[in-house]
Amino acid sequence: MKKAWKIVLAVVLALLVVVLGYVAYVFIDYHRIGNQELTVERNAAATVEAGKEYGILSYNIGFGAYEDDYSFFMDGGTESRAWSEERLTANIERIGAFLQQQDADLYLLQEVDRDSTRSYHVDEGTMLTAQLPGLGYTWAQNYDSPYLFYPLDQPHGKSVSGLLTLSSFGITETRRVELPIEAGVMKLVDLDRCYSVHRIPAADGRELVLYNVHLSAYTSDGTIAVEQLELLRADMQAEYEKGNWCIAGGDFNKDLLGQSEEIFGGSAEGYTWAQPLPEGIWDGTNLSLVAPLDETDPVPSCRNADAPYHEGQYVLTVDGFVVSDNVTVEQAVVEDTGFAWSDHNPVSMRFVLN
Repeated sequence: MKKAWKIVLAVVLALLVVVLGYVAYVFIDYHRIGNQELTVERNAAATVEAGKEYGILSYNIGFGAYEDDYSFFMDGGTESRAWSEERLTANIERIGAFLQQQDADLYLLQEVDRDSTRSYHVDEGTMLTAQLPGLGYTWAQNYDSPYLFYPLDQPHGKSVSGLLTLSSFGITETRRVELPIEAGVMKLVDLDRCYSVHRIPAADGRELVLYNVHLSAYTSDGTIAVEQLELLRADMQAEYEKGNWCIAGGDFNKDLLGQSEEIFGGSAEGYTWAQPLPEGIWDGTNLSLVAPLDETDPVPSCRNADAPYHEGQYVLTVDGFVVSDNVTVEQAVVEDTGFAWSDHNPVSMRFVLN
């Protein structure tokens, strides 16, 4: 009997050592990437012009995993990785083909993996830029996480994911800007965060300052995304005061319409990331939110991934743009893909630089 207890005790101690060792690894390996200068690949020579209409498209591609039958464990679903490498690469190819068909001069893509367990280490950035050969591009790493050994039957693993920006215009300078994140254990859940900034010159000496944004989702109460937005707001306002045009686009992880429940149905209860932006967030600035909405045929930009896409699932619009007062918005819409390749639909905008 004593021998049996010794064996049980040895097993328990061994498991405890493994668990403590893993916890130590996660905290020791954790790091923030920081602010960085980025490299522009295939840089173009064209400049922007005042008075001319341009197009921009923003799309969180959900690392190529979120087909309409996919659910994600961190949203209450079941899956931690894409269904398979074959299905993932097929999704990326379809996303690239969709982008080729769009009449856009600028593309802002989020959750583009380059070396992640969840996406079978497929370099999605290289695949997408190969499908859009006429555009210059940058890639800003959003996070570089330790190996997440959960769920136990199929660990989410290590993620190297970021923001891919493509431009038909020349970019003179680009950088990664680190965003504030939560402290404590929550920093291991939401990982690092950033936005990328691109300076595109005009012939008259001014610049279009372009921001690719993906704010935090998995936070304790949603307030950290507001702090991140305040940093972006201050950056854009400072650029506007220099005489530049400013456009930010991406996934804000907030209910940009402020009333998505009334427009699309469903309930936001329990979803801290789905809260409306604070009232008066743009007061005292020369900036405004552009939340895409066709009132006659409203289409959401995001679905909750707690289950495969189905009628009655909670949907909302979290993707959109922020522009400075010297940018005239001609049109802003959600492109309805039926959530075929991502838990997001793309959003597009036509604009004129005044």
